[in-house]
Amino acid sequence: MSTTPLLIPAREKIRLCFAHGAYDMKPIFEKMGLGLDCFQVSNYEDLKARLPEADVLIASGLWKNELLEHAPRLKYLQSVSAGTNQYDLETFKERGILLASGSGVNMNAVSEHAIALMLSITRRIAYARDNQHQQVWRPEQRDPMQREDEMPGKTMLIVGTGNIGNRIARLARAFDMHVIGVRRNPAMGAGDAHEVHGFEDLKTQLPRADVVVLSCPLTDETRNLIDRDALEVFRPTAILINVARGGCVDESALIDALDEGRLAGAGLDVMQVEPLAACNKLWGIPNVVVTPHAAGETRRYELNVLAILAENLDRLWAGDTALKNRVV
Repeated sequence: MSTTPLLIPAREKIRLCFAHGAYDMKPIFEKMGLGLDCFQVSNYEDLKARLPEADVLIASGLWKNELLEHAPRLKYLQSVSAGTNQYDLETFKERGILLASGSGVNMNAVSEHAIALMLSITRRIAYARDNQHQQVWRPEQRDPMQREDEMPGKTMLIVGTGNIGNRIARLARAFDMHVIGVRRNPAMGAGDAHEVHGFEDLKTQLPRADVVVLSCPLTDETRNLIDRDALEVFRPTAILINVARGGCVDESALIDALDEGRLAGAGLDVMQVEPLAACNKLWGIPNVVVTPHAAGETRRYELNVLAILAENLDRLWAGDTALKNRVV
């Protein structure tokens, strides 16, 4: 009687490698009680040296495509990150290496961070923190435009209404905002937004928005999506929130718009070059809130990734290649 060959080594033979500069995944995985052989590295050189031992790799930031030459046993790579721009997908296909993303693991964290950045600007929390450090008790403001603001009745435009963007829409609706979604394929529906449009309609929709949120992947279509022309049609009272990728925004154009008062503020978790250089003007613009690509950070991150890993391993042992978040 013939049997279907395993897509990955059997439970008693498989070896997993956890590779991340910050996340300590191995002890958390071991507490799950799966009893699988695994090891962990935290820097590129150790990953390069020990990757030949691994059948399954769990990684993201430490990955470089040259590592494929050091991965003779690799059958499945579980990306820790939702984005997969760093992987050579064609070579993965050629070598029969399965790749799954970490999509969804930080959906709550990123969506909540986007709202936090919005509120930090509209409720002037960042200003208050700066004043606190200087022991300044700000008096009541005569100029209404210098006061804190409220969100009901305002319009949020979300570029990218996948899992994260859709949850941002749901949270915005809790603030009684009107939500416009912009996505590559509007036929997929509005989700929790009130209405949805295609990317080709972005510049006609931007003038309607009080808050513009970027939560889209970085692709050829979204690179420099918010450029000088787009910023020209923003309301001067609008704010920009970017929890997508720094490359989605023309940074110099954004700085000019802020300096010239053509934009009320920006909350930026991602930059064109990270870490943000000490000489970058964004550090010193008062109505800009900068966070260090931390939107996806959550105390549950490792557990969320490992839940996807465990589910996908079970699928592979059952002969099923329809992995959760499969990319290749």
